[in-house]
Amino acid sequence: MSEQEPLAPSWLNPVEVFLQYLKYEKNYSAHTLLQYRLQLVEVANFLQNKAESWLKVQPEQLRAYSMSLKARALSARTINLKLSCVRSFYKYLQIRKTELNNPAEAIKGPKFQKPLPKNLDVDQMHQLLAMNPEDSFGFRDKAMMELMYSSGLRVSELVNANLIDVNLREKEIRVLGKGNKERILPIGGKAIEALQDWLKCRAEFALPDEVAVFVSKKKCRISTRQVRARMKLWGINQGISSQIHPHKLRHSFASHMLESSGDLRAVQELLGHSSLSATQVYTHLDFQHLAKVYDNTHPRAKKQR
Repeated sequence: MSEQEPLAPSWLNPVEVFLQYLKYEKNYSAHTLLQYRLQLVEVANFLQNKAESWLKVQPEQLRAYSMSLKARALSARTINLKLSCVRSFYKYLQIRKTELNNPAEAIKGPKFQKPLPKNLDVDQMHQLLAMNPEDSFGFRDKAMMELMYSSGLRVSELVNANLIDVNLREKEIRVLGKGNKERILPIGGKAIEALQDWLKCRAEFALPDEVAVFVSKKKCRISTRQVRARMKLWGINQGISSQIHPHKLRHSFASHMLESSGDLRAVQELLGHSSLSATQVYTHLDFQHLAKVYDNTHPRAKKQR
């Protein structure tokens, strides 16, 4: 296999400018920026012998790239992620070059069935959270799980929570979500009690200048990996048949809130989703509940008495 030619500035420079835009204007994470760089460099390597620059690329050349991905037997999800990067890049170029005919506009990836998020039912959640801590870290773990289920936190939001963000008197927590978007979330009574129990123990492990709410045995902020490991362990200890992980608690929060309230927009705000479409997946989780609401409320569905 011959070595790839180095990318010319006409290919590489626009990518670098785009990445700066994503970093400073969109507040994308370093991991996301790296993925964009890798994907766009891959596309540029494919196209550089077929066109003079990004602005000269034709739709059929991008279709050829899409076909090359399928030929590599990549999954539908991977192909769609790669093409999504290309589409985002060309939308940015179109803003800067309004006369540009976007060659990526009509390029579509293969269809795939997005799996529904898995959640625990209410009884399983009660079973999990009925844990009886026997040491300080047990109180920490209970507080983490109660808080995640109470407020629908992402695991990143949980581990990044600082003492100053938690207001027990007002029963709320301030979190910084994706894109550095801040939101204030309510904390339920059970989570308040669990947090109070943990905060009584926390000083045994946290260094005097540590600001994190949750710390590890190393006396520093707990990591997402440690949170996952502890939740998995508690799921086993509490006899839950399915594996417990942080996302499952967030999904359970979302589906249970939607079942009880039916307010999709409110659940969207609580989860910190930028678009309603990201939240709508939860409407598929409990059709039986929706059918029951329909039967009880729709004039034509009410039983004759």
